[in-house]
Amino acid sequence: MATDLEKKAKEAFIDDHFELAVELYSQAIDVNPNISELYADRAQANIKLSNFTEAVADANKAIQLDSSMAKAYLRKGIACMKLEEYQTAKTAFEAGSTLAPEDSRFTNFIKECDELIAEENACLSKPSIESTTRNTVVEGSDLDNITAPVARAPAVDGLSSPASVVPVSKPKFRHEFYQKPEEVVVTIFAKGIPAKNVAVDYGEQILSVTIDVPGEEPYHLQPRLYGKIIPAKCRYEVLSTKIEIRLAKAEPIQWTSLEFTKDVAVPQKINISTPAQRPSYPSSKHRGVDWDKLEAEVKKEEKDEKLDGDAALNKFFQDIYRDADEDTRRAMQKSFVESNGTVLSTNWKDVGAKKVEGTPPDGMEMKKWEY
Repeated sequence: MATDLEKKAKEAFIDDHFELAVELYSQAIDVNPNISELYADRAQANIKLSNFTEAVADANKAIQLDSSMAKAYLRKGIACMKLEEYQTAKTAFEAGSTLAPEDSRFTNFIKECDELIAEENACLSKPSIESTTRNTVVEGSDLDNITAPVARAPAVDGLSSPASVVPVSKPKFRHEFYQKPEEVVVTIFAKGIPAKNVAVDYGEQILSVTIDVPGEEPYHLQPRLYGKIIPAKCRYEVLSTKIEIRLAKAEPIQWTSLEFTKDVAVPQKINISTPAQRPSYPSSKHRGVDWDKLEAEVKKEEKDEKLDGDAALNKFFQDIYRDADEDTRRAMQKSFVESNGTVLSTNWKDVGAKKVEGTPPDGMEMKKWEY
């Protein structure tokens, strides 16, 4: 069954019916989700449709299943170049080159990435620069005969673009984010998920999360991020009720959303200054009691206190509020009050312009209290 679907998908691709090819590859994957070739070929079809984040996710899955597949690295690199993820693209091409040293495409792409990385670094010192477009034609088989643009690709009508990511499947888990000057914390509220069923990958400006539980439809979160991150410093943790992902910012700017959009204002840099010196109490040490020391000990005990249940949850939100910026605090206060304690949002842009309606837990309903 999977073989027949794969054959039809290849025929659809050759006939330039890329949407049909993606659909057929997806059906084949549903039948047998452990064939790396299917993910690598669906990545190629997604590239043709400008579904670049999906293509990266497919290539990552193919590599996970078969780390010796050179074309999976090729397609990951090409998709990353489309997303202007040049360093990530170069790393993928270098890995593919070690597997297929006779394939000159990898060498050409690595050279192209080096030039683009150098240009990108040079542009950082300039206020603005007119974007340019270059194309490198790749020679090879029909499936790999593609053009690798080095500037942001235009959106295709009716299809997803880097600024508008369409998930492969309907999300079944809620996610939120909050941020500090040095990191963004993404929380996916998924209960009882084994760590072995969670895969998280990072690019320069890509987050790819897959939750694949046997017998259930896989969950994918694959946004192109608002700002760039440092993949080597990113980490995640699978907890009993959620998955917490910490993204290290490449620069201390304020993210107004989790996902990248073209219509964004100039990013505001967060002023990371040393905290104001706490006032001392001149008379504290003259009466036999060192109040400064006592206060420090009390704070340490509060920080080290082990809580559980509602107390632990309350402390968690208190910690978020304490470390948050002004807009995040306003968003938390407004959403909590207006929703009668059923919604707590950290996104001021989302809740600042509207009234936050209450969202009762499953199996319950909101009722207005009458005095």
